[in-house]
Amino acid sequence: MDLKLKGGKALITGGTKGIGRAIADTFADEGCNVAICARNQEEVDAAVKALSAKGVKAFGQAVDVANGDALKAFVAAAAAALGGLDTVISNVSGGNGPGEQGWIGHFNHDVLGTVRLVEAATPHLANSANGSIVMISTTAALEKFMQAGPYNALKGALLQYSGALSQDLAAKKIRVNAVSPGPIMIEGGSWDRIKKGMTAFYDSIVKEIPAGRMGSAQEVADQVVFLSSPRAAFTTGTNVVIDGGFTKRIQY
Repeated sequence: MDLKLKGGKALITGGTKGIGRAIADTFADEGCNVAICARNQEEVDAAVKALSAKGVKAFGQAVDVANGDALKAFVAAAAAALGGLDTVISNVSGGNGPGEQGWIGHFNHDVLGTVRLVEAATPHLANSANGSIVMISTTAALEKFMQAGPYNALKGALLQYSGALSQDLAAKKIRVNAVSPGPIMIEGGSWDRIKKGMTAFYDSIVKEIPAGRMGSAQEVADQVVFLSSPRAAFTTGTNVVIDGGFTKRIQY
């Protein structure tokens, strides 16, 4: 299926590794020009080089999305480099430490990072014929998973924000959707480390997934890119769960 993305312009935060990198690669494979950011300049440079090799225009900067001024400047620079923006993907999550430090870190990255991204990108998206925003949440925002904490709670806040925002931005012809992955196996990622260091726990999680395995970053990227494409032009305000049946709620 032709997703009609050739020549489009997509921005992805956290685009050098994991799900974010898979999203950037998939956009580029569809002929879409891409802008990415992450905190490590060397990793950004390497990703931009690889993306450019796919025959598209690629732009990248080292940015911590918790730095509001730096994030807004990146969005402006990306729009200038690509000639506008058609879609933005809020993918970054971050915040470590016990107690309030962890909550503040996740709030600054997951929530404020997304809010600032939306505010900076909206004027550009409003000029697009395919304006779209996709926020990456998690199934941990939908059901109790491990201990109560900031990651789960603040990813849940993104779901409310994305749903309400879809109504607010509809008049500007900007679609807003969310994607909530379940356990995703990424080489060097958290589940890979758990598999090696906490094998019994890892195996117990896999047993709870009816599909019998964890998902891949590519499977998440495929859904994100489709939602961002003109093929999904009538889809807004949704939260697409990608979890192999891991969550047990009935979705309707």
